[in-house]
Amino acid sequence: MPSRRQIREAAIQFLYCSDLEGGADPSDLREPFWEFLTETDRRNLQTATFRAVHHLAHGRDARITEFVERSTPALAHLAAFPQAENLSTLLNRLLALESSWNVAFSKLGRIPKNGDDSDVASSMEAALEILFKTDRDLAFHRDQFLKVSADHPSLTAQLEAVSASIRRLQRISDRIRMVEEPEKFPEQADLTKLRRSKSDIVELRKSTDDLVDSVLANKESLDASIGSILENYVPERIDPVDRAILRLATYELLHTDIPRKAAINEALELAKRFGTTDSRRFVNGLLDKIANIER
Repeated sequence: MPSRRQIREAAIQFLYCSDLEGGADPSDLREPFWEFLTETDRRNLQTATFRAVHHLAHGRDARITEFVERSTPALAHLAAFPQAENLSTLLNRLLALESSWNVAFSKLGRIPKNGDDSDVASSMEAALEILFKTDRDLAFHRDQFLKVSADHPSLTAQLEAVSASIRRLQRISDRIRMVEEPEKFPEQADLTKLRRSKSDIVELRKSTDDLVDSVLANKESLDASIGSILENYVPERIDPVDRAILRLATYELLHTDIPRKAAINEALELAKRFGTTDSRRFVNGLLDKIANIER
């Protein structure tokens, strides 16, 4: 769960970027902003996901070899039964998808893990999506093959061996699906870290976006409140970081139940981290007056 401090720091960075002269519209800025801000967290999440998949795929090569070997006689039997042509098509499709899965997994393993955060996160995210999609396609076609083969009881004996290999491969896919969507399997203790990392990224964005949207929706009234304290207030004349901090803190003082002292102290921490040497004194003086008027 992201802390209040993390949320407010992300909000200040977004407000700063969206308010620069000639800057992007806030709605257009959102996606690239979050890609940049979370690149390290996403890299760590994707790397952990790959490691989990790599662990679960242990022994898969042997099962693939077995499946391929058993497919050859199965296809020969099916060739003698024109009424089961759809089973031949499904089995050939499975062979092709298994090959695609191996290619995707191999490419994923070759991505350098010690490169730039943004490059690693983007590359691994795209490669994992290809692997997961291929795995979902495999699960669908395996299920189709097993269902259709059940409609041909006369072929049960000839298809039993290849069907057993398909079921064994599907058990690996079932575990991989848990890695792809760990939030759907809360009972799996070994996926706790993945669930928490994924949840934290999503929650940070949601909470920050909600806070930013509230500030932007009240920007005119917030500037009016600041202007009532600061003589000849023109937002563009204030340092953009200080401006973002003032708007956020003024919003919290006037529109939330956050304690006055906490809102001001947290604003001073933001000024210390993101502002200039004069930011803390400037922000403190203005917010103290705004809080006193409101009180």
